[in-house]
Amino acid sequence: MKSILFIIAHKGFQDNEFSIPRDILKAKGHKITVASSDTSLALGAMGSKVIPDITIDEALKRIVEFDAVIFVGGGGAREYFDSSVAHQIARDTKNIIAAICIAPLILANAGVLNGKKATIWNDTSGTQKNLIESKGAVFVAQSVVVDGKLVTANGPGAAKLFGESIAELL
Repeated sequence: MKSILFIIAHKGFQDNEFSIPRDILKAKGHKITVASSDTSLALGAMGSKVIPDITIDEALKRIVEFDAVIFVGGGGAREYFDSSVAHQIARDTKNIIAAICIAPLILANAGVLNGKKATIWNDTSGTQKNLIESKGAVFVAQSVVVDGKLVTANGPGAAKLFGESIAELL
C-alpha cells in the first residue's frame, strides 16, 4: 500500500480528474489523502463535495510521507499557479509527481518541467502549451505523458489513463 496525496482547488476542481484517478488508486489498496487551501468543504466544478484531510501547508510539512503527489486540474487550479507552497510541494516531491488538465502549469511554474516531456489541456490558441514550453517543458500532444516519475494528462477525458499510469508507476 502506497500513500497518495491529491491536491485539489478549494473551489472549481475538475470532479472527474479527481474522482476517477482516486477511485483507481483506492481500488488498488492505496491510502488517499486530500489537501486543499482550506479543510472546509471543497466544491468541484460539476458539484462534487469533498472535505480535504489536510491543508497544503500541512502537506508540505509531511511531503516525505507520500509516494505520489497529484495536482488536480479544473479552473480552480489557478489558485496554485503562483502559490509558493504548491511550488515547494512540487519541488520537494521525490517520488511520483502528477498533474492533469491545466495543473501541469503549476509544475511548470515550480520549475519541475524543465527539460521534461509533458502535456497539458490546451486551448485553440495554444496558450497553455506555450506557457509550459516557456518554462522549459517539451510539449507532447498526447492525452497522457509519462517521463520518468512525472505523469501529466490533458483533461478529464484522460482521467482513467492518467490514474492507470500512476498506478502502474507505483
